[in-house]
Amino acid sequence: MRITVLMGSPNKNGSTGILVESFKKGAEQSGHSVEVIDVCHADVHPCIGCVKCGYEGPCVRKDDVGKIRQSLLSSDMVVLATPLYYYGMTAQLKAVVDRFCAYNSSLNRRHLRSALLTVAWNSADWTFDALESHYKTLVRYINFEDMGMVLGYGCGSPSMTRNSEYPDAAYELGRSL
Repeated sequence: MRITVLMGSPNKNGSTGILVESFKKGAEQSGHSVEVIDVCHADVHPCIGCVKCGYEGPCVRKDDVGKIRQSLLSSDMVVLATPLYYYGMTAQLKAVVDRFCAYNSSLNRRHLRSALLTVAWNSADWTFDALESHYKTLVRYINFEDMGMVLGYGCGSPSMTRNSEYPDAAYELGRSL
């Protein structure tokens, strides 16, 4: 299986990266190929709602989303990886997700598998409610098949994350595919 991870953390060496690396290791050990796309350091512009794409054509924005689109449409699975920013995904990852608009039907027909990897400083039971709801809505709308979520409660720093159960959970999710 070919897996594309959309890495939505602007911190290259942070807690989200720890989960991504653990997931990647597990998936690769199970024979899958994994491409990690750093969307935070890519040239990505927000959707301007012009609909010139017709929801399935080329976008008028000429940036790295064309490469991301190509990767997703040749993948079997997409993984959204993000730290929790004010109870949602990062703006950089959200900009990429918003641009799915230009190839929504193609994504829908692919019936990609999907997963969510996320971390937050907060450890309250409601911490991930909004992000989890958003992810589940995307899964339903784009016809993804949810393979699981790793919700890293109390992962406010890389050392906190490394000393938690969440890297192992991300590894097991990757390995289980």
